[in-house]
Amino acid sequence: MDRTSSRLAKLRESLSNDDVDGLLVLCETNVRYLTGFTGDASLLIVSDDRAVIVSDGRYTTQIAQECPGVECQIRQVGQVMNSALADVIGKLGLTRLGFESAVMSVANFEDVKQRLPAVTWIALSDRVEALRSVKDDDEIALVRASIAMAERAFAMLRAGLRLGDTEKDVADDLESFLRRCGASAASFPPIIAVGTRSALPHARPSREARIGDDDFVLVDWGASGTLAPYKSDLTRVLVTGKVTPKFETIYRTVLSAQERAIAAIRPGVMARDVDAEARSVIEEAGFGPFFQHGLGHGLGLDIHEAPALRKESDVTLQAGMVVTVEPGIYLPDWGGIRIEDDVLVTPDGCEVLTHVPRSLDSVRVG
Repeated sequence: MDRTSSRLAKLRESLSNDDVDGLLVLCETNVRYLTGFTGDASLLIVSDDRAVIVSDGRYTTQIAQECPGVECQIRQVGQVMNSALADVIGKLGLTRLGFESAVMSVANFEDVKQRLPAVTWIALSDRVEALRSVKDDDEIALVRASIAMAERAFAMLRAGLRLGDTEKDVADDLESFLRRCGASAASFPPIIAVGTRSALPHARPSREARIGDDDFVLVDWGASGTLAPYKSDLTRVLVTGKVTPKFETIYRTVLSAQERAIAAIRPGVMARDVDAEARSVIEEAGFGPFFQHGLGHGLGLDIHEAPALRKESDVTLQAGMVVTVEPGIYLPDWGGIRIEDDVLVTPDGCEVLTHVPRSLDSVRVG
């Protein structure tokens, strides 16, 4: 069985308890995962025995090349998507159809219902995302390749880091290095945050703050692969000045929290329990109120995907999941420290896929 057939079979199995005739897949990433199609502006209808991509004439040849085993309905020039969608659903004879409720807008839903009054619509979520959360060997290899690109780019950045460069300068350099190392793009706009600005977990690089304005800089970056856009995601804090006692205390606390969490990762463990391991270290050190985000998230075709490592998560970890582990402490008017690595859940534990050193001595620059 080829990859597309296998993934469609798993999806159909997951829908067996939903009392639906099929699923309307609207998320472009999910369409790609299920079929291999890399274009946009297209939908996928999966029924018990058929899978049909609804697209337009720009992609006729591309669909034939990328997913020859999947049926295709090319809408006519000038025909709106929902009209073509209604035609296909009618031909397939579907009467109870699930749809990705997190993706479809209210306006679009109302229009589709009007076109297909005989269809009962069932709001579903996370059916494809749950499948994507467990990676096969090929996907894991693509994540490893993405990590290797990101790590080479970071080494280039660190070697050339100059006092006086703006955060924007450094972010631009890092994106260039990522492409030179083989990435199609950065996984997301890199975060470069000097000193007090590192207390903003998603700080945007500024043209005013400069390397050397404070003793440290936070770098959060990742690569998106070229063969397929599987992502990587890392964070390091680099010391460009002196290591103060306060910095050392907070850094060691965050590192200890990360190490405790990684040691807890294995199949059968609840994601929330891994989050709790890291959170307990930070709380015991007195910094609990300053760690206000989840411990991590899944990585794959999207930079944020299932599973989530957070307090309320009821997900059980499985072998093949790839997650970030990124505890942080963020103190207003001082700064923030976050350490992030990518971790694979293995059959008997876990493997840290990232290799950038994270000891306190290793983060000193110059």
